[in-house]
Amino acid sequence: MAVTRRRFKRVLIKLSGEALAGSLRFGLDPNILTFIAKEIQKVTETGTEVALVVGGGNFVRGETFSADGSIDRSVADQMGMLGTLMNALALQSAIEHQGVPTRVQSAVTVQQVAEPFIRRRAIRHLEKGRVVVFAAGTGNPFFTTDSAAVLRALEIDADLLIKATKVDGVYDSDPHKNPDAKKYDSLSYTTAIEERLGVMDQTAFTMCREHKMPIVVLDFNKTGALHRAVTGEVEGTLVEGD
Repeated sequence: MAVTRRRFKRVLIKLSGEALAGSLRFGLDPNILTFIAKEIQKVTETGTEVALVVGGGNFVRGETFSADGSIDRSVADQMGMLGTLMNALALQSAIEHQGVPTRVQSAVTVQQVAEPFIRRRAIRHLEKGRVVVFAAGTGNPFFTTDSAAVLRALEIDADLLIKATKVDGVYDSDPHKNPDAKKYDSLSYTTAIEERLGVMDQTAFTMCREHKMPIVVLDFNKTGALHRAVTGEVEGTLVEGD
């Protein structure tokens, strides 16, 4: 499949909660927050509008936390949503320290610290050059923040969904276990499904396929990776087309 890249006007970045913990493995690493904020600031300088969805796995992962049955899955997922809110507030502060106005919108009502998610308001913020961080997933248990990322990307009419990971793209096998693993510069939705490449959870990925939302999977720890992806350079793996 030929690689065709282009400059993107509006992007949504999906960040895992674990990414914010860095080497600490729990909670928040201030150095990681500063690095992410600087990378996002570089993107906003290009004129690209930026939104983010952040996970909460550095605090609570609902499915794991409820595994022994002592806490209901719905409750554990709600706790995870609050974890994403803490991450979103931390990102807001870090990004604003880089001089970029930022708003947090939450899918659960916490009006003292964040706006409620309102689609038109989110789009208006983006048009004014503000970064918008979406917290609390979809607001519903049993849905991952991958699904929330796709949902918000579609709602705000994003041109691209960026899945920020610890590897620099999609491979045909685990590159940490197989030194001969092949990296894809691009692939189709169909290939990703047929080869079970695990770009994101199936609910989220199916939504991307149905609505033709392109995805770039990249290593967010690489300086400049995000900037290169949104300005049309080949970075990570582009997933689009049948």
